[in-house]
Amino acid sequence: MSVTNSGLGRVPSVGADDVRPNGRIAPRSGADGMPEHTGAHGSVTVDEVALTAELSGDADAIATPDVAEYALWLGDDALILSQQLGWWIARAPELEEDVALGNIALDLLGHARSLLRYAGTADGRSEDDLAYFRDEPDFRCAWIIEQPNGDFAQTIARQLIASTYMFELYSALCTSSDATLAAIAEKSLKEVDYHRDHAVQWTLRLAGGTDESRRRMLRAISAVWPYADELFRDEPLIDRLDGIAVRPSTLRAGFDAVIAAVLDEADVELPSGFVSAGGGRRGIHFSTLGYVLAQMQVLARQHPGATW
Repeated sequence: MSVTNSGLGRVPSVGADDVRPNGRIAPRSGADGMPEHTGAHGSVTVDEVALTAELSGDADAIATPDVAEYALWLGDDALILSQQLGWWIARAPELEEDVALGNIALDLLGHARSLLRYAGTADGRSEDDLAYFRDEPDFRCAWIIEQPNGDFAQTIARQLIASTYMFELYSALCTSSDATLAAIAEKSLKEVDYHRDHAVQWTLRLAGGTDESRRRMLRAISAVWPYADELFRDEPLIDRLDGIAVRPSTLRAGFDAVIAAVLDEADVELPSGFVSAGGGRRGIHFSTLGYVLAQMQVLARQHPGATW
């Protein structure tokens, strides 16, 4: 029996000498003649992966307090949206959507890790410290991100707003004078481009499908639209980060143009009327965030420092 090396450790290859007359594979034997099994499923080793190598940006860069606060804005948006989308795994209307929404959630988690790692350099906290050991008022995500999943149409409507905004944001942030933020934006932009396309295609599909799917899509857009405005408000922090952060109000025209084009093709009128107060950038949150955090943080808080 020969042994080959794969990315998941050493994997035995079966030869003719390993096959018994009854067609079954004979167990391997060690020098003492006993089977080499070290457990119920044999011995498998997994190569170590340096997870920090997956992060974008300069690992040695140290964020200023203001830059760290801005990184929290973006990182918390990505983290909470990732947690929300993960709920759909094994619940989506199609098997392919289980995979698609799961992959989008993983992309967003990668963005969050890079941004939270950078934010943590300002005061020595890790990405895990920031994700699992902050309380609700310490988070900086926008209210649109905190909106409940609802039905599939509502999740898609939320995704349409969030991914269109993120595409505009990262497109502009690529030119930031902060090299780490620019690097994170450049990598994230490629993935957010797919997220936006996914949301657009599902918006058109649901709005142009059955009477029931159209009714749900119209209701979903009306439900989440009032929370979009907060994304484009210029907080005082932005004035202190000229050339580093993207001024949110400058993103509104590009965002509106995309949304208008999509809704026009879907034969859906742009909602008007009520606009939410928001406040997520200042630690004032929608009622649902506490429940999302409780689910996300429970394991780390009950078993702090645990490894496996």
